[in-house]
Amino acid sequence: MKVSLQNDLEVSRMVLGMWRLLDWNKTDQELLSFIQESIENGVTTFDQADIYGNHECEAAFGKVIKNNSALRDQMQVLTKCGIKLNTDKFPDRKIKYYDYSASYIISQVEQSLKNLQTDYIDILLLHRPSPFFNPEEVAMAFEQLRSSGKVNHFGVSNFLPLQLESLQAYVEEPLVTNQIEISPYSLEHFENQNLDYLIGKKIKPMAWSPLAGGELLHPQTDKGTRVLQAIKKVAQEIDETQLDKVIYQWLLMHPAGIIPVLGTGKIERIKTAVSSEELKISLEQWFQIYIASTGKELP
Repeated sequence: MKVSLQNDLEVSRMVLGMWRLLDWNKTDQELLSFIQESIENGVTTFDQADIYGNHECEAAFGKVIKNNSALRDQMQVLTKCGIKLNTDKFPDRKIKYYDYSASYIISQVEQSLKNLQTDYIDILLLHRPSPFFNPEEVAMAFEQLRSSGKVNHFGVSNFLPLQLESLQAYVEEPLVTNQIEISPYSLEHFENQNLDYLIGKKIKPMAWSPLAGGELLHPQTDKGTRVLQAIKKVAQEIDETQLDKVIYQWLLMHPAGIIPVLGTGKIERIKTAVSSEELKISLEQWFQIYIASTGKELP
């Protein structure tokens, strides 16, 4: 199943995140097979960032798709920029900080294209909002990248409504998504009205960490335990044994059109996530999980 973000842009209903790609310890052939199987199962959108894997995940991905135009044509590649890490790759940096100057955005896209061994990026996201942010500079970079054919669409990640609104005022092309943390455990963007804003602007959000980094299935906190019990109760009511399917469906049924970003390197978990689209939970069951997370009744 595809989801339309713009008239000329469709992504898969689930996105595959590449943050932990190196941790999967796959050979090049195993990674290629995994990508191909993901596409065959309907997950065609791949989420990267320049800093993932200490700046090595993009290149690992690009290595296996190079010279395979047929495979590239079947996928949508998303990457992010803006964070400057203080790592051994950049020994001159004293701290981690953000850089959204036009020159840096453009240079990072050039590097991402080289790493990914592709001629274009489908979606470029700004990785995090910055306290030092000039939207005019960003707009200049976006226009240059778009007109040169190097980036087709643009969006943001972890932005709040006014931050996105401020940038959009300077950018001609519509921003296509905001990738934010959403799960039954993390309700921040329900509470800060970000989801309401995105619905109003008809912008579908992508949800990173939809399983709350494992906290929902293997809780270490009282809140996690509470939410897990609610998920188990709903799963029992609908005769479903796979709890992650209930979590994914909880996200999918929301009117914001939430697109979960999967963080797995196992094809069976991808198949499970995709099959959750067929699951049905009631509105009351949705609220049972939500209320378990807040820890209190609705007003």
